[in-house]
Amino acid sequence: MRIAYIINSLEGGGACFPVPAITSVFRQAGHEVAVFALSRRDGLALSRLEEAGLQVEICPAGEKQQLQTLRWLNQALTAWKPDLLWTSLIRATLLGQLIGTRHRWPVVSWQHNANPKPANRRLLLAQRRLSCFWVGDSQFVTDETHRILGIPRDRLACWPIFYATPTAPQAQPWRKGEVIRIGSLGRLSREKGYGDLCAALALVRKAGHNLPQYEITVCGEGNHRAFIEERCRAHGLDMIRFPGFVSNTRDFIASQHMYIQPSRWEGFCVAMHEAMQGGLPVLGTTVGEMGYSVQEGRTGWRAAPRDPQSLADALIRALSQPERFHDMGQQARDYVCTRFSEQTFTQAGMSILERVRTITGIRN
Repeated sequence: MRIAYIINSLEGGGACFPVPAITSVFRQAGHEVAVFALSRRDGLALSRLEEAGLQVEICPAGEKQQLQTLRWLNQALTAWKPDLLWTSLIRATLLGQLIGTRHRWPVVSWQHNANPKPANRRLLLAQRRLSCFWVGDSQFVTDETHRILGIPRDRLACWPIFYATPTAPQAQPWRKGEVIRIGSLGRLSREKGYGDLCAALALVRKAGHNLPQYEITVCGEGNHRAFIEERCRAHGLDMIRFPGFVSNTRDFIASQHMYIQPSRWEGFCVAMHEAMQGGLPVLGTTVGEMGYSVQEGRTGWRAAPRDPQSLADALIRALSQPERFHDMGQQARDYVCTRFSEQTFTQAGMSILERVRTITGIRN
C-alpha cells in the first residue's frame, strides 16, 4: 500500500515524535509512506522525520485558513496517489475524512486525546463513519473513543505510541547532600498543567516542611510560557526553571533524580514513559495512560489533575523519601520494559494493518 500519514503539525513532542517508530512498522510490512503536515509550527519534529528517511510535505497556509489547507491537502494527495489515509489528531482527521470520502480512499484515524473540546467532539461524532478504522494511542484513549464516539470494537484497536529501549541511559542514585533534580518534558501549554505546578510549589513552600533542597527543570516551549513565568515571579519560585526545548531527551532524563508530569489531560504521554524507561520514579496526575503506569509507592506518586493541593501533597511525599528514588525508578523501568516492549509495539501495528486490509479489501 501507499500510506499517506496526515498530521496536524511538525511541533516538537506530542503525537509527532513517535511517527518514525510507527511508520517503520508500515515499512517493515512492505508499505510506502509519506507524511503530510497541515502546518509547520515550531518545526522541531522535522529533523526526526527526515532522519528516519520520511518524505515530508508541509502546507504553506496558516492554521486558521481551513479552506486553503483543505485545497492544499487535496492537491498534494491527488498528486501522490495513496491507497490509504492515516490521520493523526482531530484537525488532520476531519480534513482527511473529507478528502478520503471524495476520492474513495479509506481512512484510518488515530485518537490521541480523550478530552476533545465540545465543538470538536460534535464534529468527530458527525464524521465518525467516514473513517473505516480507529486507533487509540493508549488503552485509556481507546476505551474513551468507544464510549464517547460510539466506535464499535471491531473497528477499533489500541496501539500504544511508545516502546521501551532497555539500553537507554539510566539515572544515577540520589546521594545524601545532593540537590534533588526533578525533570519534566512537555509543551508549555495549558493542558500540561505547569501553571498548576507553580501553584503547588507555592503551597509546598507555605507548608514549611523540612525538605531536602530541590530544583525543577521543565524543558519545552509553548504559548503558555509568559503566563507560567509570571506565576513563578509572583510566587518567588526560584527552584524552577524553563531552559527551552531539549533535543536529547534521554541524556536529560539520565541527569535527573525524579520526574514530574502535572498534566490536566493526556493520552499516552510519551515523555513520562521515557522517564520511566530511564529509571526515574514519576510524580504524575491520574489522567490518560499515566493513571495506569504511575503506581503509588511503587513506580511513583499520584496526584489529582487540576488540583494544586493534591500535587503539593504528592511532591511532599516524594521529597520526604529521596533514598527510595533509585529502587522506585528501577521498578518503573521494569514496568515499561515489560509492558511496552518493541516486539509488542510491532505486533500491535502489524495486527492493525492486517485488520485494515481485511476491512478495505486492499491487497496490493
